[in-house]
Amino acid sequence: MLACDFFTVDTVLLRRLYVLFFIELDTRRVFVTGVTAHPTGAWVVQQAGNLSYQIAQRAQLIEFLIRDRDTKFTASFEQVFRSEGIRIIRTPIRAPRANAFAEHFVGTVRRECLDRVLIFGRHHLDAVVHEYVEHYNTHRPHRSLGQLPPQPKDTVPWEPKNVDASRLRRTERIGGLIDEYRLVA
Repeated sequence: MLACDFFTVDTVLLRRLYVLFFIELDTRRVFVTGVTAHPTGAWVVQQAGNLSYQIAQRAQLIEFLIRDRDTKFTASFEQVFRSEGIRIIRTPIRAPRANAFAEHFVGTVRRECLDRVLIFGRHHLDAVVHEYVEHYNTHRPHRSLGQLPPQPKDTVPWEPKNVDASRLRRTERIGGLIDEYRLVA
């Protein structure tokens, strides 16, 4: 299953930008498909087509897409996914809990990243969100996945007992906002 939604970010110059994202419910993997100041139906259809192409390349099939009743999700948007055999589930009106996974991601990206960074424009937001999503997908532990990320880089889990501090390496992400730690040989 996939869920999709928009979230907004206001820049330091008080321009509102919209981010369209999709999240796989079973793996919690996030796909950010685009950032724009003016999301139109045609733009959303184009982003859906781009994601549909990525999904078609995978072996795991997606059966459902959960979306809210935003007018930007047009019939053409739905047709892109229906052509891939994906059924569309529209959430009830004024029921954000019906799309809880997407809403939870919005809260997470705001708390861990966007509430702590001043965004200057579309390109800056695009870079920050894509770097955060890479961290979210490849490093950030998720309770529902047994403290593993959706796409772990390291396939061998390690025990934090008796770790020599000289073997730990810290990598700064998003200008030092987030630190990632890895064991080295």
